[in-house]
Amino acid sequence: MSTVDKSQRVYDFKAIEEKWQKKWREQNLYAAPERPDPDKRFYMLEMFAYPSGDIHMGHFRNYIIGDAMARYQMMQGKAVLHPFGWDAFGLPAERAAIQRNIHPSEWTQKNITTSRATLQKAGISYDWSREINSSEPKYYRWTQWMFLRLFEKGLAYRKRGFVNWCPNDKTVLANEQVKDGKCERCDTVVEKKDQVQWYFKITEYADQLTDDLDKLPDWPDSVKTMQREWIGRSYGAEIDFTIEDTGEKLPVYTTRPDTIFGVTFMAIAPEAELLDRLELEPEYAEKVRKYREMALVRSEIERAAATGEKDGVFTGKYAINPYNGEKVQLWVADYVLAGYGTGAVMAVPAHDTRDFAFAKKYDIPVKVVIHPDKDTALDPETMDEAFTDYGVMVNSGQFDGLVGSEAIKKVTDFAEKQGFGRNKVNFKLKDWLISRQRYWGCPIPIIHCDKCGAVPVPDKDLPVELPKVRNFLPKGRSPLADVPEYMNVKCPKCGGEAQRDPDTMDTYVCSSWYQMRYVDAHNDIAPFDKDKASRWFPIDLYVGGITHATGHLIYFRFLHKFMRDLGWITGDEPADRLVCLGMVADEKGETMSKSKGNVVPPFPYFEQHGIDTTRLAMFFTAPTEKGVQWDGSTIVGVKKFVTKSLFPLIRHYRGSSPDLKQHFMVEDLTKDERSIYVKLNQTIKRIGEDIERLQYNTAIAALMELVRDYQPDKIANDALNDCIVIKAIQLSAPLAPHLAEELWSEVGFSESVFKSSWPEYDPEAIVAELIEIAVQINGKLRDTVTVPADSDQSVVEDAAMASPKVQKYTEGRQIIKKIFVKGRILNIVIK
Repeated sequence: MSTVDKSQRVYDFKAIEEKWQKKWREQNLYAAPERPDPDKRFYMLEMFAYPSGDIHMGHFRNYIIGDAMARYQMMQGKAVLHPFGWDAFGLPAERAAIQRNIHPSEWTQKNITTSRATLQKAGISYDWSREINSSEPKYYRWTQWMFLRLFEKGLAYRKRGFVNWCPNDKTVLANEQVKDGKCERCDTVVEKKDQVQWYFKITEYADQLTDDLDKLPDWPDSVKTMQREWIGRSYGAEIDFTIEDTGEKLPVYTTRPDTIFGVTFMAIAPEAELLDRLELEPEYAEKVRKYREMALVRSEIERAAATGEKDGVFTGKYAINPYNGEKVQLWVADYVLAGYGTGAVMAVPAHDTRDFAFAKKYDIPVKVVIHPDKDTALDPETMDEAFTDYGVMVNSGQFDGLVGSEAIKKVTDFAEKQGFGRNKVNFKLKDWLISRQRYWGCPIPIIHCDKCGAVPVPDKDLPVELPKVRNFLPKGRSPLADVPEYMNVKCPKCGGEAQRDPDTMDTYVCSSWYQMRYVDAHNDIAPFDKDKASRWFPIDLYVGGITHATGHLIYFRFLHKFMRDLGWITGDEPADRLVCLGMVADEKGETMSKSKGNVVPPFPYFEQHGIDTTRLAMFFTAPTEKGVQWDGSTIVGVKKFVTKSLFPLIRHYRGSSPDLKQHFMVEDLTKDERSIYVKLNQTIKRIGEDIERLQYNTAIAALMELVRDYQPDKIANDALNDCIVIKAIQLSAPLAPHLAEELWSEVGFSESVFKSSWPEYDPEAIVAELIEIAVQINGKLRDTVTVPADSDQSVVEDAAMASPKVQKYTEGRQIIKKIFVKGRILNIVIK
């Protein structure tokens, strides 16, 4: 290493950034090893991008947050896997292609090319050799392979039922893709439609998906709460009522079996198949038919809401309560959802808010079976609202007087002994509907044969490639159904005439396993190598938006567990730590979105201020988990810091080539040297902790403070001075990588700064600030001692008694007492 020329230089960020990006490519700096030491590796992943256009400042923030952590881990000596790819199938690309009258593949590839160029321009530390594109056959071949493994295990199945239908996009939607009763993509009110569709049996893993949330201490509590509520596990009882006319069993689920004697009617979901089996009298049949048509137009959110007036129609039929033999009316009511329990609920008006309102509206009897306590009785004639708490059972035969959990247990035990009930665990979670009646998606690898039924495409014939068709406009059924050369095939089982399944898969299927493909992106004989996966998984840090809490973040947990059960991957969860970053809004506070037309691209900021300055400005604007209202205002202060303080730091390097692992003896330093040495070590500790917590704004603030307090003219020790300069460069590296590389090389290092070891702080130097304590003898100042600010009396006494000046006055004298004022004075009284 040599002394650096101290002449003034201009911060030519364009030249610096181009220079180092070229060197990084030449050095293949970010290429991850195929089989790392599992104890010395770090898997850094941001949710991969939907290529709907160029990246904007919201994307930029997401990617640089992961980039800073990846670079920090490189300096910790870890082998880092930091890949990138494209979630390329889906409705937005197809819509955009239709609007522009081009093919979705052309639109998608154009956007990928543009976005990739921007990301590479930004210098993000991606291993581009592992880039994946979910719309390429070499990728979706393995999406289809996973479908077939699910099919073999009975976890991919086809059934008829009422599904969410978007009339604008002309396709079905999974429940997770319906937000407040509307399509999450186009905001159109969702309808119900009776169709045959493909499902993944995610409910098979409902218990694991709930229980294993406890194994994720480093996931946000908000995400875990949302998933628990979405999965909706509850404990209760299933009771078999009986249809009066036919004797058919009608199982109903309840979490309150202690109210069973208060049932006065039953409510059936409009979608329930039971209604088709009831032989209704003509006067009721027409009313029920019209009501069902009307109810199915309403959204599930609207129907299930606790507020709002509820309605329904009487079927003219009755069911028998097995506990007391009483007849209860059978109604159709849209506040009951077919997907919860059996699609029918027992209604207890006195003890359920919605049932109470419904009963009052339709003059259905209200029967009290729970009193708040033994001294308080409820009168159904005077009640103006339901009593929904636990209490004392009344009007319930042999169970009168039982309370709470004991009541629930004994009522359920009785049903089990009598054979008309059982304990039951229920879930709100429904199976994942994965069929889509659109063109731009992964084809479903199933062939339908009149003789053999649904036959899986043999693995050897994968991928089933999506044909490039000219007419891909949505029609209410898949456009592929009108492509005979695609549809008409031979049955793999019997050799007879057959047809392919015309639907494509939900794009979330493609994104539920992409994290696995990254570990072995070019494998053409398997989705990935098991040994490589065992070495790289789990993901150490996963960064993305909380909007995926009940969609992708459940799906990718499900697929991980399924692949674990097949023996392809280890561990119960795909990601140890999840960070949900805040959204980036425009100057008006509106979240940036291409659909809103308010996106701000990062490229102009790169051109005007430089990549590193733009990075620092975005980091500095807000903590990672908080939203950002981006107006570029932080650029000014950050740019001044970079050009006036950080970049010129190199001028003060003296060429001493210090040992960077050396810790200095505090007592050998001058007062000013001690002060900056303490500051340096406190900053090393603080920035390291801040980066670990992804609090880059406070990390930058700490770096600014260190550079501000650094005064080289007050540092006589060349080794200390140069350690400060070098370590400040290292501390800046994850945050401003191009600038750090430039300064690092100017010091004289030949290897990348990211090959260097992250600075270690001197634990003795960060105990606290050093302060001077006055030492008095009989009230007169005789000396001062320098100690850490939080020193107790014994530490100060030891330092004082070691002082020659103090020894001069105390030698041979009797010490009567010592008076200590922490942080200020020690007075030694002698005689």
